[in-house]
Amino acid sequence: MMNSPMIRAVDVHKRFGTVEVLKGVSLDVNKGEVIAVIGPSGSGKSTFLRCLIHLETIHRGSIEIEGEALVNTDAQGHCQYVPPPDISRVCRKMGMVFQHFNLFPHLTVLQNLIEAPMTVKGLRPDEITPKADTLLRKVGLFDKRDSYPSRLSGGQKQRVAIARALAMEPDIMLFDEPTSALDPELTGEVLSTMRELAEERMTMIVVTHEMAFAREVAGRVIFMDGGVVVEARPARELFAAPEHPRTRAFLVLRLFKSVKHFPAGFGIFRSCKKGLFSRYVQNHFIKVRKQASIWNFA
Repeated sequence: MMNSPMIRAVDVHKRFGTVEVLKGVSLDVNKGEVIAVIGPSGSGKSTFLRCLIHLETIHRGSIEIEGEALVNTDAQGHCQYVPPPDISRVCRKMGMVFQHFNLFPHLTVLQNLIEAPMTVKGLRPDEITPKADTLLRKVGLFDKRDSYPSRLSGGQKQRVAIARALAMEPDIMLFDEPTSALDPELTGEVLSTMRELAEERMTMIVVTHEMAFAREVAGRVIFMDGGVVVEARPARELFAAPEHPRTRAFLVLRLFKSVKHFPAGFGIFRSCKKGLFSRYVQNHFIKVRKQASIWNFA
């Protein structure tokens, strides 16, 4: 189906025991689009990503990847997944990068990249190694190809994880808070790699707390809370003038946290305490300050 979205999720429900964590989430993602998913912890963001790539099963709804069904719900309300071989084939169209890298500690950087293509696709080392070397150059880590993960920084490990996912040549990349486990000074190198992928028109869904990245790189931003999509709009529109009160409250909280953690924001924080904060927020004139990756007022 030529005009099918890369991802189509309709009325997705997911529960753990009696707790419903996704309550009818729907999302279409078009080719080359970058979607940022933001929201408080526990809002269902990561669970939704895991459902898309079948790391979790859903209880109701449907998911299609590039026009191919992964799961549908029948007339009786029962979820019906496609057969296991088809699940594997459909999910290979996606790559996922997790919070905590998940590199194999007993393998070198190069071996981490070539393991999945050899195991899943049956490629020989000489077939996949040139591709792996190209990817390591892409993420700036070719000189670490023979190092073990224990010798890498957190930012380097996450860039290796991105290269490893790309080694399977996915059409879609899913990122689950890829910088949340990193020290602040290491997040920039990972975000820079992700920006390059966005510029190359890789289709991406990024669950993130990096508001500057969401505003500047994503085409659309999805705000989730309580297992539902509260607001979904073009990134610059949402950050300039969020419509839903819950979205505004969340962005104000992120602003408050950001200015306290960056020296460049101390002057803004002092102004906030003097009463300027509420006046600007009520008018919704909020933008992201690129140089310091913090909120600023216009």
